[in-house]
Amino acid sequence: MDEAFQPADGEYETRVRQSFGRQMVMKTIGATMDQVSPGRVVLRFPYNEKFTQQHGFIHAGIVSTVLDSACGYAAYSLMPKDTGVLSIEFKVNFLAPAKGDGFSATSRVRKAGRNIIVVDGEMSAHIKKSLD
Repeated sequence: MDEAFQPADGEYETRVRQSFGRQMVMKTIGATMDQVSPGRVVLRFPYNEKFTQQHGFIHAGIVSTVLDSACGYAAYSLMPKDTGVLSIEFKVNFLAPAKGDGFSATSRVRKAGRNIIVVDGEMSAHIKKSLD
């Protein structure tokens, strides 16, 4: 169950979305910020062959990059204005290849400390069903 977090800045959503808009790597990938709430962010990006590995799956580096941003912004949503966020530790478990028409990265703050915020993130694929 998610803990109810209170942002330190009442304008957190605007600040988070503006910061995300300055991330050129997310623009390159085609990622968008779908949802922002205190301690939770959802990013989405479409399948793009340019970001695949040799078997046609989205490269693990791309998956990790999007998850890192999603988790960072979930943490940033709780931080005071005029602060910044950087990852200090990052672990990824890949349970299946990244295959689909599009992807969502959902991140949730698990523990908000004074200096360190612990966040979990999960990537899921979206597959359009054909009408064959």
